[in-house]
Amino acid sequence: MAWALKLPLSDEVIESGLVQDFDASLSGIGQELGAGAYSMSDVLALPIFKQEESNLPPDSENKILPFQYVLCAATSPAIKLHDETLTYLNQGQSYEIRMLDNRKMGELPELTGKLVKSIIRVVFHDRRLQYTEHQQLEGWRWNRPGDRILDLDIPMSVGMIDPRANPTQLNTVEYLWDLSKRTSVFIQVHCISTEFTMRKHGGEKGVPFRVQIDTFKENENGEYTEHLHSASCQIKVFKPKGADRKQKTDREKMEKRTPQEKEKYQPSYDTTILTECSPWPEVSYVSNSPAPSFTSSHSSFTVAEGANGSPTHQPEPVAAQIPDNLLPTATPQEAQQWLLRNRFSSFCRLFNNFSGTDLLKLTREDVIQICGPADGIRLFNAVKGRVVRPRLTIYVCQESQQTREQQKHENGDAAGGTFFVYHAIYLEELTAAELTEKIAQLFSISPQQISQIYKQGPTGIHVLVCDEMLLNFQDESCFILDTMKAETNDSYHIILK
Repeated sequence: MAWALKLPLSDEVIESGLVQDFDASLSGIGQELGAGAYSMSDVLALPIFKQEESNLPPDSENKILPFQYVLCAATSPAIKLHDETLTYLNQGQSYEIRMLDNRKMGELPELTGKLVKSIIRVVFHDRRLQYTEHQQLEGWRWNRPGDRILDLDIPMSVGMIDPRANPTQLNTVEYLWDLSKRTSVFIQVHCISTEFTMRKHGGEKGVPFRVQIDTFKENENGEYTEHLHSASCQIKVFKPKGADRKQKTDREKMEKRTPQEKEKYQPSYDTTILTECSPWPEVSYVSNSPAPSFTSSHSSFTVAEGANGSPTHQPEPVAAQIPDNLLPTATPQEAQQWLLRNRFSSFCRLFNNFSGTDLLKLTREDVIQICGPADGIRLFNAVKGRVVRPRLTIYVCQESQQTREQQKHENGDAAGGTFFVYHAIYLEELTAAELTEKIAQLFSISPQQISQIYKQGPTGIHVLVCDEMLLNFQDESCFILDTMKAETNDSYHIILK
């Protein structure tokens, strides 16, 4: 596929810096267009996507590619010839994306003198994570409250008009730009690739992301909903300076290869050209719900209070008033907010008109049939407010001097009726360290002040409590806690009688 690069005369400086890298990368673009760009729509309709690819007209003149996006970051040299390029980014570092008008003479004349809207997203590349994208992003939001996955560095950006962000879309930003003027947008990615990797033994390989840009023109109603062009590239995000170290490591590995082996790999280019892909499907919120705009005085991705300056536009105070348990009196709006708080955002549209009573009336089988086995069981348990039963429960009572003196001064019958207060200790991990921590909380001391925990055995012997012993404790056992001063200062031995 031949690409035509036509830049305005004012961009001759940019053109001279890009044309060499662009020409050198033409050999791999034809293979990358079909399989290189993944989105959720590609996964859900993969056969259709392949058919559309096979039906592309052979004459590139019939294919309108009005724009070109260039990410100013070097590609990895350790990528094979027919594979898609991979670009390493540092977490939180600002990277330039050049928005280039690639129209030919007379192409799309209706765009002349008009603004277009572009939406930048950071999405998953792996299909496994694409299927659970909503859950993955909600989990990241839960672990990083108040943070965003994608930011715009507004002071460094050029030609960007009216940048906006939807607070529920942590991985998305949007803005307008003028085709007749130079436009460079600087982005910052704050999540790292290993945050979405299953933790096993350390040193896990990070997952790749995609940077995708969708561009739209204005329709008759003044809404930017008519799709013009989409392109994306594959990236990996490392902790600060990690991308530089990874790039250096790949370069050193390639230098050790033989000339024959090097021929199987792509050279590293100073810039990354985003390749054409299918448009992102979930773009309805752009025109249906106005997104808060950025403040021009902040360099970070700060959401403004709104056009009228009213703080009531912030969603956090509303969400803070929602109870943890779903109440039957909850309105459909409150039910939607409860679903968001409990990481069920992917089902908000499905239960759009459901009130709290409607959700509580659903049976376990109903929820599983609607949401599937895994999410259905999780949603049903959350709606019913079920508490997970601990693996082991024991009851302990502190043996105090006051209790012993009371028993001494009373006769046997009175001593038998003495009132003792026990405290429940719930154990999940069934380890001695967990028991030490729970007992320390009961005594309001530091766990380091408890030297050892013993269980009184036959003939009054003291048996050291270990993990294996806890596994054999009988549920709901009762113990008297006695303390004994340890040999070291400010520490105690605990004896379970």
